[in-house]
This record gives sequence, structure tokens and C-alpha cells, in this order.
Amino acid sequence: MHILILGGDGYLGWPTAMYFSNRGYQVTVVDNYFRRNSCTELDVGMLYPLPSLVERAKIWNEHTGHEIKVVIGDLTDPEVLRSLFNGAAHYSWAVDSSFTGIPDTVIHYAEQPSAPYSLLNYKYANITLSNNLLVTNNLMFAVRDFARNTHIVKLGTMGEYGTPNIDIEEGWLDIEHKGRSDRFLFPRQASSLYHTSKIMDTDLLWFGVRLWNLRVTDLMQGPVYGMETEESKIDERLKTIFNYDEIFGTIVNRFMVQALVDYPLTVYGKGGQTRGYLNINDTLQCVHLAEQNAADPGELRIYNQIMETFSVNELAAMTQEAGKAFGIDVKINHLENPRIEAEEHYYNPTYQSLLNLGVKPHLLSAEVMEQMMQIILKYKNNIRTDIIFKGLKW
Repeated sequence: MHILILGGDGYLGWPTAMYFSNRGYQVTVVDNYFRRNSCTELDVGMLYPLPSLVERAKIWNEHTGHEIKVVIGDLTDPEVLRSLFNGAAHYSWAVDSSFTGIPDTVIHYAEQPSAPYSLLNYKYANITLSNNLLVTNNLMFAVRDFARNTHIVKLGTMGEYGTPNIDIEEGWLDIEHKGRSDRFLFPRQASSLYHTSKIMDTDLLWFGVRLWNLRVTDLMQGPVYGMETEESKIDERLKTIFNYDEIFGTIVNRFMVQALVDYPLTVYGKGGQTRGYLNINDTLQCVHLAEQNAADPGELRIYNQIMETFSVNELAAMTQEAGKAFGIDVKINHLENPRIEAEEHYYNPTYQSLLNLGVKPHLLSAEVMEQMMQIILKYKNNIRTDIIFKGLKW
């Protein structure tokens, strides 16, 4: 099976590439270093330095004998994306540079992934919208024109739904109205332009499913935490990107770094904001199961990809508990909320389907946090407190 991973240098993309490669798949990854370049441009840095994507692929090959083909290119250019299907791709690194063939599955991570980034100003909003929508549109047309049987697995976000005052179903809602009934995409109400772009991605692909019988699985994922996977343990240089700033860092990762440098936890407002979370290892399980259980032609299959829900206050309390193992009295600072969002709300999403397919959750606990903090501690001298919180506002 040939897996094409768009955004293969990213926080989730690189671990996914190793995961599939380690299980015997042919893997090709594409990236333009958007995340790395943005970290440099915005001066938010990363916890530790990383080899280039080409260097990572070489290190992986040296240790395992497996090949991860690498293409460095901007997928907003339709010809770059189409080259991955018509045999014209230019490989920046490969053991065998011959065309692997049309991918059986495309895993689409190639998006600007940050809500704060999308609202820095109109320029960054434009970058978010143009990057995310053009890549998705280019992918849709490439599959239509070259590979209609290829399964697209797109990473969505639970943020598409917002925080409605009703239970959140898995993507779809059955409606009865004036004696008639129909099935619609669950109503969505994003709280950032990033999340709005993800809604538009879903709509684009739903259009392609309806018109051209494309096969699409949309994974509505919650915030991910963690840095270590089975494959990254092979060599320290195979770790994934780890951010702890307010732009690219996810909340659990940020809180653990803050605790270790005695920086009061940055709880926005009342701290009642509740979301669904999952361990990075569970992301890998979910994507693999989505690939193994492909959508049918003409189907948009949607899973809510979370394992449990927490409020910000609950995460802060767990971080405090984890800090005790390191002799740290973790403090909490309720900041004036820089975001426009509900700080207390109803939140009850359904997320049973992936569990039914066989996901074995890695649940979050103070002990799990302690293990992660132990890894972070090795890089404590790299942590810059000046980039943890700058108060970027919506």
C-alpha cells in the first residue's frame, strides 16, 4: 500500500510517516517547511532543534532499512500536487527515485494549524485561508483527475463544531422539519479563521464526494499532546516538532513546559473552556484505522477523534499534581482572556466510532504528564520564557 502524507514534516505528519513505514507501507511525504519557517519568522522557537526532513528520512532509513520518499514543495501550486499522482514528482530524497505509483491513501495534514496565527492580522489570515483552501482544492482535483479510487483522509478539527448547546454528533445530524426529514452536516460555528478554513475544507470535499464520488474520511480531531512515539524512541533525532508558545503550542504541552520553568499556568479567563483531547499515539492509531476502514465511493465519513474531555481548569489541576513529583509548587494565573470565546458552556461530543474500530486509548493522567515532563526536563535550558505568552488578542 502506498501512503502519501501531505505536511509530512509537521507535529503529526512526521510521526505518521514513521508509523506507516514501520508497518510495511510505501510512504511519500511532502512539505514546504511552513511550520519551521513560521516559528523562525515569529520568533517562537521550538523546544529542541530538528534535522531537516531529508535528514530525518535518511536517519530513519539507516536505522530501519525502510524508505520514506521526500518531496519538498508548496502544495498550493497545483502542479506540485498533481506531480504526486502523474509521476512527475521531484524527490528531494529517496532510495529509489522511480515513481511509487498512485497513492492508495492520501493523509492531508498540509494546513496552517494555528487559531492564534490566523488572527494575528489580515496578512496571516490571508495566508491561512489561501494555504488551507488551495491545498485542499488542489488535492480534490488531482484525485478527481488521476485517482478517483484513492482514499482521502483529511484531518479536521473538533473546533469546526464550536460549543453548541446540544450534543455534538459525529459529523452528521438528522433533521425533521415540517413533516419531512433529511441528513445534513452537523451545524458548525468556528471561533477562529483557522477553524473556519477547516469548515471550508470539509465543504470542499463534501462537494467532491457528491459530484465525483470521491472517497473521503474527515477526522474531527481535538488538541493533541505528547512528543514520543514507538518510532521516535529509535533515535532522539527522530522526535517530532514540539512547540510551547501560545501560537503553535497545544495547551497540555504548554502547561507542562510552564510548570517546569516555574511560570504560572496561563489559564484564559474563568478556565471553564472544555474540549476533547488525545495523545499523539492515539492520533496514529486513529489515522491507521481510518486508512484500514476506507470510506466508500461517494461517501464522506466523519469521526470525532478525541478520547476524553477536560476543562482548562481540570488540566491546570492535573499539571499542579504532576509538578509535585518534581518538587514544584505549580501556580495558576487566570489571565484576562485574549480570545473571544465562551468560558463556561455545555460540551458533550459523541466519539464512539473510532473506539468501536479498535482504538486503545492512552488516557491523560498526572502520571502520564510526569513522564512527558521528564523528557522535557532534558531540554529545560532551551526554554525561553519570553515566548510563552505575549497576549495575542482576537
